[in-house]
Amino acid sequence: MVDEQAQAPLPAKSRKAQILKAAGDLFERRADQEASMEAIAQHVGIRKASLYYYFRSKDELLGQMQQEMIEPVINAHQSRLGEGTLDPRGLLLAMMTDLVSLMETHPGHMRVYFERNRELPEVIRSKIAEQADRYRGMLVDVLNRGVAEGAFAVPAPNLTALAILGMCGSTYQWYRPGGKRTAPEIAQYFYDTIMNGIGIPS
Repeated sequence: MVDEQAQAPLPAKSRKAQILKAAGDLFERRADQEASMEAIAQHVGIRKASLYYYFRSKDELLGQMQQEMIEPVINAHQSRLGEGTLDPRGLLLAMMTDLVSLMETHPGHMRVYFERNRELPEVIRSKIAEQADRYRGMLVDVLNRGVAEGAFAVPAPNLTALAILGMCGSTYQWYRPGGKRTAPEIAQYFYDTIMNGIGIPS
């Protein structure tokens, strides 16, 4: 039985962050039955009823997990734009590194995004889609800027952005921290493949 009295009280924001991390840890095990609301509450060390104080439903929790995954990459890109030190090539590599690095910082969140998003109510999915579309738009802007500055030859920026997002996002299926390559190394390889291509001129 969970003894909440034995725990030091946490501010609501800190407790929510703790719950989201616990949910991510459980979902990363690939066992959805292990990520029930009751299991998440036990993982955090609170009662199931207390969990519903912070998240009214599992759908709301899953939606928040996905938003928590997207917000850092949006903020990181905006910060770099504000600094104004990177050219389009540098910005593209940085964005790809951010995306692949989510497998080190938010692996369970990534799994939820790709495997559970369609199951969520439309009102929750629409908020997540708005964030995802915003980030894709940022990537398209970088590609368009690169074309304008002569750094990229991209005839279809929107399609290219989707290809890049798909390449980086697919890492959730196979990447595990501690492997032969780090997340930045994988991002660099993806970037080099895009920039150099794989074909040999005939």
